[in-house]
Amino acid sequence: MVGGGQLARMTQPAAVALGVRLKVLAAAPDESAAQVVNDPVIGDEKALADLRAFAAGCDVLTFDHEHVPPAWLEALEADGVLVRPGSAALLHAQDKGVMRSRLTALGVPCPRWSIVASPDEVAAFGTEVVLKTTRGGYDGKGVWLVTPSTPAEVVEEPFKAGVPVLAEVRVDFARELSAVVARSPHGQAVAYPVVESVQRDGICVEVVAPAPGLSPDLANEAQRLALTVAAELGVVGVLAVELFETTDGRLLVNELAMRPHNSGHWSIDGAVTSQFENHLRAVLDLPLGSPVVRAPYTVMVNLLGGDLPEVYSTYRHIMARDPELKVHWYGKGVRPGRKVGHVTAYGADLESLRERAWHAADYIRGDIDE
Repeated sequence: MVGGGQLARMTQPAAVALGVRLKVLAAAPDESAAQVVNDPVIGDEKALADLRAFAAGCDVLTFDHEHVPPAWLEALEADGVLVRPGSAALLHAQDKGVMRSRLTALGVPCPRWSIVASPDEVAAFGTEVVLKTTRGGYDGKGVWLVTPSTPAEVVEEPFKAGVPVLAEVRVDFARELSAVVARSPHGQAVAYPVVESVQRDGICVEVVAPAPGLSPDLANEAQRLALTVAAELGVVGVLAVELFETTDGRLLVNELAMRPHNSGHWSIDGAVTSQFENHLRAVLDLPLGSPVVRAPYTVMVNLLGGDLPEVYSTYRHIMARDPELKVHWYGKGVRPGRKVGHVTAYGADLESLRERAWHAADYIRGDIDE
C-alpha cells in the first residue's frame, strides 16, 4: 500500500486476519501506518525510483491516497506491476475535471460545471459558484465558495495553483450522503448501506449508517450509481461516491475516492466485513465479504486535532462510562482540523448512539469534563 496514513494503518488488522503481509511505503518512520506495520519502507510516493523499488517486492500495489503522479502509475504498469485500482480508473479520483467529464458522458447526475480560466469566466458561469482545483485538494482544501460579494483576491486564489480550475454551481442540498462499494477484478461487487455524512468546514465530523430517513428508492438509486461508476471506470478495490441529496429529493455526485474512505470507517465495528478487508479482498481477487450491518444503526464521530489534552488518560472515563464504545486512534501528531482518530457506537436507538459517540469525542477533546 502506497501511503502511510491512517487508512493503511486500519488496513493492517484486516491483513493480519487474512494472513496477508501488508507492506507500506511511508514518508517517515513515525507515520500512522509505519508505527504498526512491520518493516515499513520509507520513501517518496512522488519519486518513480522509490515507487519502483517498493513495487519490486509486492504482488499487488494499492493506495491509501490519490497523490501518486499518474505518469508514474502508467510507468509502473508498463513495468508489469499489478496496480489496483489501475491508472486509468484512478485518474478519475485524481483529476476532478476528468471525473466530471466522464461522469457527464455516462449520464451520471452531477452539478452544473465548467472548467474556467479566469475570474471573468467565473462571473459568467454563475453568481454562487464553488471553485475547485482539479488536482490536489482534500478535506476542504482547494475549494472556494464564490458569491458576488467575494473579494477579488479570493476569486483569483484558485488560479495560482497552476492546475485547471473547476467551477460548479452551488448546490442547494438537504444533506450529504456517501455510497461505498467494493469491486473485484472479475466484476464481483458489493454495496454498503448508504450513509449520511455531516461536514463542518469541509471536514467530515460524523457518519450515520445507514442514512436515517432515506427512502428505499433513493438508497437503491445511490447504490446503483456507485456500482455503475465502479463498473464503467473499471475500479478494483473500494470506491466511495460522495453525493448531495438535494432539497427536491434528487441525487448529485460530488466527489469520488478509490480507496477506503472516511465515510466507511464505521464498517470496522458496524458491518460483517469492513471496507478495509473488502479492499484487500478486491485487490487480491478474493471473494468479497458481506457488507451487511451488525446493528440497526452505527454512528461514527471523528476526533479532530486542536488543543487536545493528553488523550490516553481520557480513556478511563469514556470506557468506564460506555463499555460498548469503540475508540480508534491514528497515532498522528495533533494540529487543528486534522483527523487523529474516531469513536464508534452501534445499536438500535439512534439518538442515544449519537449522544454517546459525541460525549466520548467531546470528552477526549477536553470540551467537557464529566
